[in-house]
Amino acid sequence: MARERPLRGAYRHFQPISTRWHDNDLYGHVNNVIYYSYFDSAVNTWLIEHAGLDVHSDPVVAYVAGSACDYYASVAFPQRIEVGIAIDKLGNSSVQYALAVFVEGQPQACAAGRFTHVFVDRRDHRPVPIPAKLRSAFERLLPA
Repeated sequence: MARERPLRGAYRHFQPISTRWHDNDLYGHVNNVIYYSYFDSAVNTWLIEHAGLDVHSDPVVAYVAGSACDYYASVAFPQRIEVGIAIDKLGNSSVQYALAVFVEGQPQACAAGRFTHVFVDRRDHRPVPIPAKLRSAFERLLPA
């Protein structure tokens, strides 16, 4: 069962994403699986630009442990979109993001998802506590 269609005000950060010609499927809209790449790109861009994660050399990395998406309205190339990001749950070694795809400037989400990262040691791939710099950044995305 689909959840209620989210509004822009539920999100703390918006990451612009450009739709691409090959995102459209045979039906003329963005294929459902592409939304997951939008979520992944938006979250990782935020982690790099706003949380200071160095994806090439930090001793911890984030692995996706789960994801889901509900769809409400179609998006198609060449629309400009924004992915809204907020934090649903902040644990010791994991974070669950609330994500939504909005057509640029529109108040209602076209799709909304959940995405969980578990932070692990880069060498042994075992869960570790979320580093302080990341935890501080995540706290800025918690609901007001």
